[in-house]
Amino acid sequence: MKRKKMTEWITKSLFCRVFIVVAFIQSSFAQSTQHPNIILILTDDLGWSCFSAKMDDRISASKSDYYETPNIDRLMAQSMRFTRGYAPDPICSPSRRSIQFGQTSIRQGDESFPGLVRDIAHQSIPAVLKAFDSQYRAAHFGKWDLRAKITPAQLGYDESDGDTGNKTGDLVKDKNEKWTKHYITGNPKQMDSITARSVRFMQEQVKTKHPFYLQVSHYATHVNFESKQSSYEKFKSKKPGLKHNNPAWAAMIYDLDASVGELLNMVEHLGIANNTYIFLMADNGAVEFIPPVRNRLDPPSSFQSPMTNFPLRGGKWTLYEGGIRVPFIAKGPGIKAGVQSDIPVAGWDLLPTFNELAGNTKKPGGTIDGASLVSVLKHGGKGTITRLSNDFFFHRDNNSYPHSAIIAGDYKLIKFWKTNKTELYNISKDPGEINDLSSREVSRVKEMERRLLTYINEVNPELAKRY
Repeated sequence: MKRKKMTEWITKSLFCRVFIVVAFIQSSFAQSTQHPNIILILTDDLGWSCFSAKMDDRISASKSDYYETPNIDRLMAQSMRFTRGYAPDPICSPSRRSIQFGQTSIRQGDESFPGLVRDIAHQSIPAVLKAFDSQYRAAHFGKWDLRAKITPAQLGYDESDGDTGNKTGDLVKDKNEKWTKHYITGNPKQMDSITARSVRFMQEQVKTKHPFYLQVSHYATHVNFESKQSSYEKFKSKKPGLKHNNPAWAAMIYDLDASVGELLNMVEHLGIANNTYIFLMADNGAVEFIPPVRNRLDPPSSFQSPMTNFPLRGGKWTLYEGGIRVPFIAKGPGIKAGVQSDIPVAGWDLLPTFNELAGNTKKPGGTIDGASLVSVLKHGGKGTITRLSNDFFFHRDNNSYPHSAIIAGDYKLIKFWKTNKTELYNISKDPGEINDLSSREVSRVKEMERRLLTYINEVNPELAKRY
């Protein structure tokens, strides 16, 4: 009798396991036969050389000498990384707006953006994907920070944390202590919470067989300094590097990396890796020093230690490479792993790229400054990208030192409006922007400045009038 019951129990147990496996296979098959999932992991204030793996194989200093990012390094090994990936702006909000709508921050403006956003809501990332396939579901978790009194839901996101900003991710909100204090918590910068909501969203879409767009917008590594106790102790006992040596900052990056790893593991666990694209980039570069300095426009030789984004110059708030050249990596079906591409790309390219990856052969409607990167992604990092303009345009509207920049191929010109000073660099040969070529290449300066001013006058004449 006991043997019979035991046999029945084993049979039922095996049946249940087979049922679960079949259900999982069916769910995975359904995902693989529909339009792909797209995940964008957007980090905050994270520098180009802040990972423990090199961003550029040719430059030994293009990695950290102190921070550890094993999970992001793993993602990079499985991805294509762009050595010249640009954030649209050297500060948070304009970059996030640009990514969402595929436009440069100059076109959108800063003061004028709140009045513009409702007219372009139809060309947000989730709106474009849903217009192509109404089955797409979209979620945005973490830092929103468009500063336009518009919520993620109004742009087509089915789930979100709402109209969040920097303070939402802070454990303590004391501006006087943010560069000196370090806070220990079990959920630093809301990383674990953001990841948990992201995981639950993915699980639900796999269950209901919906393709999805998921934007995971971390508050880290924006100050305040927050980390778990074990992470802080790890770096407190580690020998500091020359350019990276703050254990609180290192611990926060390490915790962020763990959250990214959890997300990557869930994609594998759900069986959707073969139908999911994962992008990771930062909204702007890291601050040039901890704490920041007032003379951040001075050349690197003015400082006793390397800048945070070394070998790049400058950081957040400036249009030197350290402020706008950021980590930019992409993984997914058809993208060769471990490939380095030196083609310049920017955050405003993401919307048209996601549109084509979803399977839409038609370009998004409205005015889009970016272009799809799919041909480069699918051809080993080589190819041509055709945008409205082949030049890249940037502007930093700062009361003390407003400046604009144009990147044309290997050359970059920066114009400082208050002093009327221009600087010219060959950023291919001189990524640290040490050698100003403006006095030697006068004709190039004049032509690039002309193109910069023409663009500003065409897309944002009010900005041109300001100076």
